[in-house]
Amino acid sequence: MPKSINLKIILHIFIAFTLIVLSSCENLTSSYRSVEKIQKSGVIRIAVYTDKKPFSYIDENGNYQGYDIYLANRIAKDLGVEVEYVPVISSSRIEALNSGKADLLLASFTRTISRISLVDFALPYMKVSIGVLSREGDLYYNMKQLSGKTIIVNKGTTAESFFEINYPNTKLIKYDSYQEAFSAFENGEGDAISEDGIELLAWSLEHVGYKLTMDSINSQEAIAPAVQKGNSTLLSWLNAEIKYLAFEQFFHKDFEATLRPIFGSAANADTIVVEGGLF
Repeated sequence: MPKSINLKIILHIFIAFTLIVLSSCENLTSSYRSVEKIQKSGVIRIAVYTDKKPFSYIDENGNYQGYDIYLANRIAKDLGVEVEYVPVISSSRIEALNSGKADLLLASFTRTISRISLVDFALPYMKVSIGVLSREGDLYYNMKQLSGKTIIVNKGTTAESFFEINYPNTKLIKYDSYQEAFSAFENGEGDAISEDGIELLAWSLEHVGYKLTMDSINSQEAIAPAVQKGNSTLLSWLNAEIKYLAFEQFFHKDFEATLRPIFGSAANADTIVVEGGLF
């Protein structure tokens, strides 16, 4: 008899646990909003950076600007809704999306194998490689020279994981935001700073005494919008939108409007821009 009672108790506990798990899964999968729900609400919530000039940042007047913002505004327009920007840092991007705080992630998000298991990527709209920026008078031109050196990176970025996996003999100083990382580098911390090469180039053009000595220490990768896993309606809409925008060379126009004023002749649109998702 005691064994029978114990089995019943165990069975009830198992059923209760199963119900809790199923309930949690339902809440997780229902935290995203379909295109229909977004349009009914009149607002799309888009996660972006506030300090990654010239891709996504807040200007001196308190307005969002940049390459990603240009795209975000067009997405909202074509959906027939307003934009609500959700500020993120590199390490909080996926959480903002999967918690339902944001419908869409447009924060220079590189498509990687590890991230594909966590979010659904739409077609890419940009391509990047990791670079290394150092100080004039103390320049590093290859990875061998960086052995044992201290590198500044942002938490949650491809630069961080690249050095951890491939160059464990380097020492990493990790920051939460781009502003903190670059300020630390300006103040003398670290031997070099690593981030997307095109981002480092943009910063170096506005700051005297620094040089992008390595613009590509890895293979070129795609940057793409991301939505929560399972949000098939928004994913399909985004893919169709990116293909449609290719007919008007939208991302080349985006480059000219937001990046050309910074880069001038130092960067070519075709080395950065992806049209129609054709990476």
